[in-house]
Amino acid sequence: MPELSYKDEIEALQDESDYEKRGDDLYMYHEDEEARLEWAFYRPSGSHPKQIQDPSHIVAIMAFNHSRLGALERFNLLSHEIIDDEVLRHKIRNRSRMLFRAMIDNNFSDLISVLKKYPVFFDLAYDQMINGRIWNEIYAQPLYASIFLEISKERINDHLLIGVKRRLAPIHSLSVDESKVYLDGLISQVQNLHIILKEHYVQEFEKWISGTTLHPLQKLIWQKKIEKLKEK
Repeated sequence: MPELSYKDEIEALQDESDYEKRGDDLYMYHEDEEARLEWAFYRPSGSHPKQIQDPSHIVAIMAFNHSRLGALERFNLLSHEIIDDEVLRHKIRNRSRMLFRAMIDNNFSDLISVLKKYPVFFDLAYDQMINGRIWNEIYAQPLYASIFLEISKERINDHLLIGVKRRLAPIHSLSVDESKVYLDGLISQVQNLHIILKEHYVQEFEKWISGTTLHPLQKLIWQKKIEKLKEK
């Protein structure tokens, strides 16, 4: 009787109540790379973090692609050798694109962490910032958006700015109290905001004021606060 392949062995375990634990015990640290590769693919709850750190690049790539961890966690676990090698990096390109889409569709904090660690992924971030659809109502934090613009430097263009701005909280939809909190937050970090974002918020808040029913004296008070966004 021929020996079962690792795939056949794993499939034979699937009806067991402790299927994942048994699979981990048998295959996660198996001496044969092929066994570890199959388990990285078949593990029911997604690959284990330790599989992303497997000494075999091909196993680590499989685990990265089949993990259910968040983007930042995955990139932090993956070997620099895989990221730095163009051929190996290409093997995680599709999954990386999806992960960058998720990071951009969030507050930009994880996005900045990954780009600072791995600048080689900037093109993916650039593409998703311009072309990626917005799925969540989670807006970019202005400070992180500013850092992204600093990272972008000479790559900044109208298309990229549209992509960034449409991921910022829309001022026109805020109540008076919400607008005050938001503006005060911007003023508190004005020295760290990118000039492009400061100009954007000045325009947005001035438009907001013109569309409100505030008393003229209140509008003057608001305008004085907005002027603080013009500080260098």
